[in-house]
Amino acid sequence: MQEKLDRKIPVIFRMNDLSKNILSTIVYYDCLDYPMTAFEVWKYLIRNQEAGNSDQEEKNSLLDIMNCLEKDDLKKFVEEYRGFYFLKGRRDLVEKRLENNKISEEKLKIIRRVVWFLRFVPFMRMVAITGRVAMKNAEKSSDLDLLIVLKHGHIFTGRILATLLVHLLGKRRYGKKIKDRICLNYFITTKSLEISSQDLFSSSEYFFARPVFGFKVFRKFQMKNGWIKNYRPNYNVSDLAERCLVKDSFFSKKIRKVGEKIFGWEFLENMLKKWQMKRIAKDPRTHKNGSMVEAGDEALIFLPEPQGPEVFEKFQRKMEELNRT
Repeated sequence: MQEKLDRKIPVIFRMNDLSKNILSTIVYYDCLDYPMTAFEVWKYLIRNQEAGNSDQEEKNSLLDIMNCLEKDDLKKFVEEYRGFYFLKGRRDLVEKRLENNKISEEKLKIIRRVVWFLRFVPFMRMVAITGRVAMKNAEKSSDLDLLIVLKHGHIFTGRILATLLVHLLGKRRYGKKIKDRICLNYFITTKSLEISSQDLFSSSEYFFARPVFGFKVFRKFQMKNGWIKNYRPNYNVSDLAERCLVKDSFFSKKIRKVGEKIFGWEFLENMLKKWQMKRIAKDPRTHKNGSMVEAGDEALIFLPEPQGPEVFEKFQRKMEELNRT
């Protein structure tokens, strides 16, 4: 899977590099049914990897993007409606995105309520939103993807405690219970903040990530994933407003500290590791062709059907189709 995703982004059309990058960006997000504002095109701009890491590419401003979007070479493929840019014939995506934005705000409220409790879980260090809700492009049937960071050396204990709590709250995704359920499939530790799957899809997924709890750890997470800049030159460590976070209080810190003394025994971590590793090995989804499963002391990642390869193939097909028009 990794080799396929690391293939160079198709470079086609008789355009300058910036126009190619803009079109590649709009096409890629069309695969995710996501029309973009000019600012979003600039912020999430895909790098033309055939051109390398040129200084000129780094200097493109928002004004450069806005001016380029008005050029005839892009207007051949791209339309604008209500401030959003999208491929011709896809105007319906604008109303869909506006509706999905409202849906995402409601789902964000659910996440905040769950994370309010998760902050009391021993070894919890950060919770961030990923996926459709992070993009504010969730549908009614969407689940709620979280990236969870636990204290190094306690990932198996922390995962069990977090999963148990979310299950008791009636919000854990499992079986056919998907809508508005928390998807607990991505755990890393404070010593493994760099994402292992460094590809075009992941560069988007973790650029869009929003912190809910553990702002300082989230900033470290952003810095550790500077590789995103290889795909998206305008990636930076953003100054996100802490008002969007679930606050860590004196009370929650004390509860976590007590819990970490109770559950911090090495023998308990080793016992839970042995039990969970056996379950993971026996799970047929672990051995499914194309699945992404990582299980160890620094990461517990369960993606039996990762979206990245499918999105990349769709992206390539769309680029090739446009090149033939």
